[in-house]
Amino acid sequence: MFILLNVIIRQSFDTMKNILLTIATVMLTLSCAQDKSSKILVLYYSQTGNTKAVAEQIATQIKADIEEILPTGPYNGDFKETIDRCQKEMEQGVIPSINPIKSNINDYDVIFIGYPVWFGTYAPPVTALLNTVDFSGKKIVPFCTFGSGGLDSSIRDLKAKQPNAEVLPGYGVRAARMDAVPQELDRFLKENGFIEGEYEKYEDFSEVRPVTEEEAAIFDAAVGNYPMIHATATNVSSRAVTGGTEYLFEADDIPGNPEFADMARTIKVYVLDLEGKDPEFTQVIR
Repeated sequence: MFILLNVIIRQSFDTMKNILLTIATVMLTLSCAQDKSSKILVLYYSQTGNTKAVAEQIATQIKADIEEILPTGPYNGDFKETIDRCQKEMEQGVIPSINPIKSNINDYDVIFIGYPVWFGTYAPPVTALLNTVDFSGKKIVPFCTFGSGGLDSSIRDLKAKQPNAEVLPGYGVRAARMDAVPQELDRFLKENGFIEGEYEKYEDFSEVRPVTEEEAAIFDAAVGNYPMIHATATNVSSRAVTGGTEYLFEADDIPGNPEFADMARTIKVYVLDLEGKDPEFTQVIR
């Protein structure tokens, strides 16, 4: 009787031990998964909602935490009012204050920083963020929305502002092309290893060559309706992409105001010419 009771107790103990080990394993697994997902943070400033839309798509796809950068004095005006205020602040050396970031930056290894491009760089609220938060040792992934361009120039400014952070390749999209974000963002995140999945690898651009009449017509069709570009294509390189061809044009840009004609400069313009669609430019590098 004593032996039988001892066997029953031992079996019960072993069963309880196995249950506890199983629970501990499950909790550890969940904990590890949570820690993995919490290592990426998406920080963004958005005025019109375009950058917010990109930020939310990034956070959803990579299962990252997300937080909005909020100025204490919001930019609530229309385009002209916003530009006038921004220009005045730049002339006076004023950096707008922002609400303190709630997220603990030390908890994250990778931080996506999103912003609209104003005057060729990130909007002032992001300047305030970079002035007050030290991203040393972190990997930063810039993403932005813009009228014509500014990804490259804003990345240069970001690297200068945070020299001890590792700034990775970024993603930028024109406000006029927001419908292209889901497909482009999916490719960007896969290409840079943030999500798994297959994507078509593009070849490098061809060697630069003088434009043909046909290519010049493609350039003119892509930029013709944009009032801030008054350019003539001179050289071009190209590569095949999904659904068509991507061009990288070099062009002589002449200011719209004749008084500043002597300030002509060479710009680079990325243009997509996809089957069944009109040519459209995706970014200008000035």
